[in-house]
Parts: sequence; structure tokens; C-alpha cells
Amino acid sequence: MTGDRRVVAVLGPTNTGKTTYAIERMLGHRTGVIGLPLRLLAREVYDRVVAARGPSVVALVTGEERIVPPRAQYWICTVEAMPDGMGCDFLAVDEIQLCADPERGHVFTDRLMRARGLQETLFLGADTMRGAIRALVPDAQFVQRDRMSELTYIGPKKISRMKPRSAIVGFSVENVYAIAELIRRQKGGAAVVMGALSPRTRNAQVDMYQNGEVDYLVATDAIGMGLNLDVDHVAFSALSKFDGRRMRPLAPNELAQIAGRAGRGMKNGTFGVTGEAPSLDDGVADAITSHRFTPLKKLNWRNHALQFGSIDRLISTLEVAPNDEVLVKAREADDLGALKALSQDAEITARCSDGPSVRLLWDVCRIPDFRGISHAEHASLLEAIFTHLHQRGGIPDSWLAQRIKRIDRTDGDIDALSKRLAFIRTWTYVAQRKGWTSDESHWRDEARSVEDRLSDALHERLTQRFVDRRTSVLLRRLGQKEAMVADVSNTGDVTVEGEFVGRLEGFRFSQDKGASGAEAKTIKAASLQALGPQFHLRADRFYNAPDTEIDFTEQGGLIWGKDAVGKLVAGADALKPQVEVFVDDVAGPDVAQKVQRRLQHFIDRKVAALFEPLLMLSRDETLTGLARGFAFQMVEGLGVLPRAAVADDVKALDQDARGALRKHGIRFGQFTIFMPLVLKPAPTRLRLVLWSLVKGIDVFPEAPPPGLVTIPADTGAPEGADTMSGYRIAGDRAIRIDMLERLADMLRGENSRAGFEATADMLSITGMTLDQFADLMQGLGYTAEKAERAKVKPAEAAPAETPAPDAEAAAVEVAAAEPTSAETTTAESAPTDAAPVSDAVAEAPSTPQQDAPEAEMEVFYTFKWGRPARPPRPQGGDRPKGKGKPAGKGKRGGPRGDKDKGAQRFSARPPKPEKKIDPDNPFAAALMGLKDNK
Repeated sequence: MTGDRRVVAVLGPTNTGKTTYAIERMLGHRTGVIGLPLRLLAREVYDRVVAARGPSVVALVTGEERIVPPRAQYWICTVEAMPDGMGCDFLAVDEIQLCADPERGHVFTDRLMRARGLQETLFLGADTMRGAIRALVPDAQFVQRDRMSELTYIGPKKISRMKPRSAIVGFSVENVYAIAELIRRQKGGAAVVMGALSPRTRNAQVDMYQNGEVDYLVATDAIGMGLNLDVDHVAFSALSKFDGRRMRPLAPNELAQIAGRAGRGMKNGTFGVTGEAPSLDDGVADAITSHRFTPLKKLNWRNHALQFGSIDRLISTLEVAPNDEVLVKAREADDLGALKALSQDAEITARCSDGPSVRLLWDVCRIPDFRGISHAEHASLLEAIFTHLHQRGGIPDSWLAQRIKRIDRTDGDIDALSKRLAFIRTWTYVAQRKGWTSDESHWRDEARSVEDRLSDALHERLTQRFVDRRTSVLLRRLGQKEAMVADVSNTGDVTVEGEFVGRLEGFRFSQDKGASGAEAKTIKAASLQALGPQFHLRADRFYNAPDTEIDFTEQGGLIWGKDAVGKLVAGADALKPQVEVFVDDVAGPDVAQKVQRRLQHFIDRKVAALFEPLLMLSRDETLTGLARGFAFQMVEGLGVLPRAAVADDVKALDQDARGALRKHGIRFGQFTIFMPLVLKPAPTRLRLVLWSLVKGIDVFPEAPPPGLVTIPADTGAPEGADTMSGYRIAGDRAIRIDMLERLADMLRGENSRAGFEATADMLSITGMTLDQFADLMQGLGYTAEKAERAKVKPAEAAPAETPAPDAEAAAVEVAAAEPTSAETTTAESAPTDAAPVSDAVAEAPSTPQQDAPEAEMEVFYTFKWGRPARPPRPQGGDRPKGKGKPAGKGKRGGPRGDKDKGAQRFSARPPKPEKKIDPDNPFAAALMGLKDNK
């Protein structure tokens, strides 16, 4: 540090370390002031100096923020807020080339010409200022600093192909938001930086970028003013901007100021264009990369020697023209425009009758138009503030509190919060002015707390709208060599690096439905990469899982818990289905094979357990001839065969063959040949699936609910589905096969030619009302004649008839008689509520008395066989063949006498040998008894 008062201009392109050099020089002095072009940059430098010296000696002064400790030594300010006449040892002004800015240039020019440190003064900026500084500050020394890294132009590039750590620059809020939204969809999100953001919001957004939460930054040209960011590439989305009055193209030096943000420190950077921006001319690109620009020859200037004798006098001094050829009169600024507008108000003019009043008016007019509604609206607000200050000596607390309270809301979208932030900046600025409020500290804190709340809310909304943390994290980790960590919850939710990406359903990944486009591709790629180990762990757990955790669906699917893991497909044999697994390709062939083996083991064991009788039948080596062929048909029919389809084969079986088949549980019914063990609900459910696979049915019929005797007939089901379900269609309902055979046993004891009525047992086993039973009987081939008769009351009832024999007694009786013919029919079901016995059994009507009331009528049905020919004689059923009709019936269904009266026949043939009684026949005992009685 030298003892003389020197002025040094440190000039050079971006990334030359000028700001860092100025901070180091300032800290080498006892006191110092540094002026910066942006409130955001001032806050960044303030934080750096506080880190080096502590907060007790560092002050921050901007238009809207004032942190001044009692022992402040170093003052960090915006250029407009730099204190005059402080007498500090060191003074610096950054980005001095802004002297040429049409809006703010006159402020920088004033600092260049009048601001000095007692020992050292630094002006930092572009080399284009060398000539102007030499002309205005003849004693200035010049220090040239070269860029520490190279800057290269790479031309246009789509945003979708933009590499990470890139900044895309727009020149309007709408453009910035549109780009950020596009990057969110394609790249996972971007941080947003604009000059209009509060420092708190801006810092939160920049932290996201610097910390790697997002790899892209979308900003306005505010990033060109000294903000130090880790940017590798800068892309311009436009080459022109609105400067407040008109759209104009950006000058090469302005483009260079922004492009220079790429490649900080010793790291090289690139720049280019994107979107609808045209490619840069070769000359412009070369000028930016070589840092050669047209020198600035004119600087904006406005008179600082103001006179406050009257409003008119103040305006005239503000409009004084410069007397130096390097200086040019600045265009009318907002503060001067507001002063002229208020000067037209008679009340304001009357109040400004002295110098202090005019000075106060000028201070009020210098309040920036943060709201940007209109000049008239801004002038109206300034008028109200001036009136309060002039009339009351300060702004009333109630008036100020009311306006701040209107703004203190954190609801709404980004635009609403941005507007409130702009509004609160006005009151933050007002609260910083000394003497304008009754309690400066209170209102500064109040305005600051509202701004902080709005800033936090705005950061949250920006992040919600423009950042998809999930996609951002996954994209970043995909580009790294380390394996990503995937976690799968008990419910199958998959998180990769802590971000929810979808669900693992069995061995297939189903990604989050909310993702689309590039985001969906990113999620899928990252998820499948991270799920590799999880697939193997899950396959091991599945392979060792018990069969109770695995099941098949009625459509042939295979599930583990609640997740589909495969499906059944037809094999070479109905009882040997094959398995097709649902495993993502990324899981690998090892996982797929392990899942396939486990599922095949499961279904093989399931078939073996549920169809054990069938499998034993197929493996019985003792079956030969017709019995073996019939056994093969039973296996093919999965344990259920309609009798009509195999009537000839059944007729051809002798008693020995039938006995061998009965040992395997086969029952020869009048309508169906079946194995009762495979009619249970579990085998029935699997039988329908296996049968549907063999038939190639698209939509498998569903198994009926267990325990029901009858069910509604499904007319849309494939042919044969009722048999595979263990039912037979008859009328509008289908009746269970085993219950139909019990009903057939009862019907054999009835005279089907003369007609008979339904008994209580018939209705009971079917669980039907009389009308429903009539429909069932018609479905079985009978006619049902409906009639009415007087109902016999219980007290007048005739002696009860002999009750109908139960199924077992009927079987014995039938065994002793000649079998009647019956025809194979289809069965249908009915509701389960049984009819009362009084509806079932017809009673002979009693003769009513002369003056007795009218008798109550009842409905009854008479059932007769209604086929053109009599039902065929049952062939080889469980009832052995005999020569007689059912017990109690004559040859034609009438009562049978003591003996036949017809002519006797004689034959010379020897009597035929009697067939041996099959000991396995359920009626063997009855037949033996009959034989003994002969």
C-alpha cells in the first residue's frame, strides 16, 4: 500500500479476477467502499467480506437493504447508494463501462469523475473504457488483466442437446419462464436468476445450481454483471432486447459481458445460440473470443450540482448540458420524469416554497418505480408520500402498515408473488430513508420480514414449476460411474436415490404415470439400471417362497401376493400346462429362468394335489382293454364326461371293467360320468383353467361360487363350460351334477307316463320353488301341466300317504326292478329357497260344506315325460340291470297286479348263467338279499 492518493483503472475482459482483486485491495486498507452494479452482486460481495472480516465491521447499503453495524469499516453498496464524502481510505467502482448505459450511465459517470478514496481508487471494467477514462481522469493509471481461460464459440445447439452446467440467457420474463419450463421437461429442471428477484430468492436459486440439484441455469442479462457461477457454456436464446423504450440488438461488448460468464477460473468456457436466435456473425464471434471491441467514446452524464431554490430551478439544473466532448447529456430518467409530473400539481407547487421542501420532493422522486404499473400511478404514489412527509413530518404508521399488510400474503402463483415482491421493494426503500418513519428500525424489519416471506414463497413456486428434482437427480447419476441405489418398499414402491420412480409389480417395473416424454425416458433408464440387484434379490426370495404365497387366477394368470408374475399356457397334455413368465428384459435370463422354474414347480404340484385321482387313474397298469380306453377319456375330460357323449363306450363295459373303474372313484350317473373328488371347488376352478387353455378360449369361464346347488345358466359361455364347472344346464338354470343324479334316482320311482307331482324331497335337494322346479323339469325333457285345486287345511287333511322313500331306499327298490329308460338332458339352476311342503304334495280336495266359505286354492304341476320316444334305458349305471319296472308300477306305468295274466312261454334252451354280482356295486347287498329270497 502506497501513501499517495492514486487512481487506477483495472481493465480487461470477464474472468480476469478484477472484483476479487478489488476486495483484496480494500481489505488491505483500514476503511473502504466498493460500489457494485447490482443489488444481487452487492449481497454476494458482502457475504465474502463478512466471511473474511466478520459482520461487525462490514456494512451493506442498497436502495432496499441497509445493514450498518456501529463500527463499520468496509461498506458494500450499489453504485447509486454509495455515500458521498465519507473520506474512506479505499474506494472502488465495479463495471465502470456502464457509464455508457442509457438508463443508469450518468450515476457511474458521476462516480468516475467525483468519487475518490483518500489513498486508493480503483475503477474496474472493460478495456473499452480506456480512452474515456484517460480523457476524464488524466492522472489515472491503467492495469491490464488478461482472461484466465479461453472462450470459444460453438454455434447453435438445441436445448435438448445442451450439456450440463449451461446457462441459457433470455431477455424477458416470459422468455425465461418458457425456457425453464422446456428444460424441466427435458432435463429435469433449471434454476432461474433475474435482476428483479430479491437477493434471498436469487441466492436460493443459485444455491440449487451450485450444489448440483439442477444442472441448468436460465437467466436474464443480470448474470453478466459479475455474478460468479460455475458455468461451462452460455447460450443466447435471443440477440436483441427491449431497453425500456424499444427493441434493439445487443452490441458485441454486451454479448461478451454475458458470454464471459462461461469458464470461470482456469476452466475454459464456450458460448453459442439456441432456440430461435440466429447464429452470430463471424466478426461478432471473433470479437467476443478475442476481446476486441469498439472503444466507448461517449459517456452519459447528468449535472450533480443541483439547485433547490424552486422546482423549476431544480429541473433546469438537472437538464444542464455537459461541456466535455466525451460526455453526452443523459436521457430523461424516471426520477426527472416524476419530478416534472408532480410539478404540474398546484398543491405540490404550493408546498415547495423553499429549498428544504424542494429537496424533500427530489428525494421522494428518486424512489424507483419498482412496481412498473404506469408513470401516472407511480406519480400518484409519490404525491401521497410527499404530502405525508411535508405535512406531518413523516409517513403515518397506520397508513404504512395498511399498505404493507396488503402485500403480506404468500398465496398465488409466480406472477402474483413477483408483483408483491416488487410492491414491497417500494416500502423497503422508503423504510431505509432516514427520518421518513417514526420508528425506522421497526419498519425496516417489518418490510424485510415481508420481503423474506415473499422471497421464500417465490423460490418455492419457482422450484415447483421449473424443477423436477427426480429427473434432475436421475439424469445426474446416470452420467456418473457409480451405481445408483434403488430401494423397494413392502408395497413395491421403488425409489432411486431417494426419488419415487414407480412400482415393482412382481418382476416388471411400472414407472410413475405422471412422467411423460423425455422425463419418462430418464426415469425408466435410471430405474432399470438401479433395479438390477433388486431383481436378483427378489428372484431368490420368490424361489424360496412357499406355495401358499403363489396362486393362479381364473383367467390363467400366476400371481405372487398381489403381483402378476406369469401366466399358464397350453402344454402337450391338459394336465401338464406350461408357464410363461412376466420378467423385464433388464432383469436378465438368470432371473427369468429362476422365476420360470419356480412357477412350473408350483403348477405341477397344484395339478398333482387337486387331480390326484385322475393321475392315479392314468397310471393304473392293471386297467386293460375297454377300461383303459375309458380311463383315458376320463383323464382327457378332466374327470367329468357327459354320459350321452360316451354312451356306447359305457354300454360296452362289462361289470369287471366297471368295477375296476369304480375303484378309482368313478361314478356312472344317469346323466354324467364323473369323479366326485374332482367336483370340489378347488379342482373345479383349476379344471376350468386347464380346459380353457386346451380349447384356446380368450376369456376363460369363471368357476361358480362353492356350495350352490343351482346357478343361473350362462348362455354366452363356450360349449361344455357347464360340464367343466360341475353343472348341467336345464332351463334357465344349471344344476350341480351330483345333485342331478340324486334327483334322477327319485324320478325313477315315479310313473312318468301317467304323470306325477313333485315331492318335498325333490324340491329340497334342488332348493327350488315349485315354479322353478317346473322349469327345471322341462329343461330335463318333461312336460309340466299347471293346474289349481282347493287347498286342504291341515285339520281336514286326509291320512298322509306313505312318504317317498329316501335316496338309499329308492336305490334298493330300483335295484330289484327292471331299469327304466332315461334320457341324457342338460341341467339348469334355480334360487336356493325351497318351496313349502304343502306346495309340493298334492292332496285330494275335501268336499266343501253347503255354507262353508270359498276354499283356498293351490297350484300344482303334473309332470310327464315329454319326449317323442320314451327315455332311453340307463346303460350300465350304478343301479344293476333287472327285468322289472320300478317298484309299484306296471308295464305301462299303472299299478301292477299279483302276477301277470298273459300266456306263459317255454324254451328248450338251457338257462343263461347269471352274471356275478359286483361286490363294489353300492347295491350289492340289496341284490344279494333279492337273490336269497328267490
